[in-house]
Amino acid sequence: MARSKTYSDAIALLNTCQSNAAAIEALRKSGGRLSDWAVPEMHHYLRRIGYVPDDLNKLNVLHITGTKGKGSTSAFTERILRTHLPGKIGLYTSPHLCAVRERIRINGEPISEPDFAKYFFDVWERLEADPQQLSEHTPIYPLYFRLLTLVAFHAFLSLRVSATVLEVGIGGTYDSTNIIPRPIVTGITSLGLDHTAVLGNTIEEIARNKAGIYKLNVPALTVPQESESALEILREIANKNGVSEFKVIPMIPEMELGLKGSHQLINASLAVSMSKVFLETIGEKLGAKYLNEMKEEKGIPESFKIALKETKWPGRCQTVRYKGVNWMLDGAHTIESLTSCGEWAWSVSEGKPNILIFNCSGGRSGKSLLKALLEAGARVLGKTVEEVGKGMKMIIFCANVTYSSGEFKGGEFSLLIGKTSLHF
Repeated sequence: MARSKTYSDAIALLNTCQSNAAAIEALRKSGGRLSDWAVPEMHHYLRRIGYVPDDLNKLNVLHITGTKGKGSTSAFTERILRTHLPGKIGLYTSPHLCAVRERIRINGEPISEPDFAKYFFDVWERLEADPQQLSEHTPIYPLYFRLLTLVAFHAFLSLRVSATVLEVGIGGTYDSTNIIPRPIVTGITSLGLDHTAVLGNTIEEIARNKAGIYKLNVPALTVPQESESALEILREIANKNGVSEFKVIPMIPEMELGLKGSHQLINASLAVSMSKVFLETIGEKLGAKYLNEMKEEKGIPESFKIALKETKWPGRCQTVRYKGVNWMLDGAHTIESLTSCGEWAWSVSEGKPNILIFNCSGGRSGKSLLKALLEAGARVLGKTVEEVGKGMKMIIFCANVTYSSGEFKGGEFSLLIGKTSLHF
């Protein structure tokens, strides 16, 4: 009997590859030693689906990591490149907002359900046909994020994209995306404390891990960092890895951006610099438009400004009006990001009474994140945290439950968290 290969079938198989709590705990207890297997295992999986690392150079990758703003920076970068390049632009990001296929985009649009199923089963059946393991530590089928990364690589290679904006999942050095031998340009956004159980407890350790995406003879960019010691670590690793140049990019002037919030200016600045390096390096070969104008114009090219203004990225400082209610949506999940989110939200709401719906998962401190959000509101409004809290109509704490019946959307349920721990 022939195998059913629908989108739902693909999601069901994908969900069997989610990391369980025991695997995550083993990584934590290993002190990072299990991470040493990460890149060799990805090379192993890549070979089993019919590719070698050098094949990935055909993707013309712009590799982006950081703690805050890497998704927004990726969105800005992709939109700029789409303005200039005639071919297909691939974008790989995580996590998704509503559907898994949002992580893999072509020219700004998520790949279709049939296409996701096609590329997923191409990869799955190649792994199935060659079930060897690299070591006893290596699962026959890669874990969730690794598998999606392989599907993205396969889709982008099959579709012959002109450029790929590739967002790191976690960290840099040991991330599943960090198997591109020669990206066109690499960039690191603002750094902060997140995923400390895996990346380290200090900003310096996190910087060292993130800088692992810097490659030999490849331009390495970053933004001004709050921590000077973290910036020095980035510079040190860049020099050690033999990058062609290390540059702390300048901030662009205030301008209208498609993504709201004052913090987006630094993300747009990195996107502008990375896009310029990319187009100057390989734009002519790819038949890019507006290259002469880009060279002649001082400051930010007009084509870049238009692209930055037209960038859309749901779930980042997004306002949606529905049935007479303004919903302000943001997926911030670090103290620094919640601070930026709070500054935006209270500025937009102008201090009017409102309702907060707050969700926290993934082992993060809800108390610390909520405190950062309210402190930001206090600064904007010139009030105390207590006054801001009391000034709200209601605060609702919610879990990752999709439907009012208490059920979960099949493609979005996390085996790592578990259904019972999703309820307060």
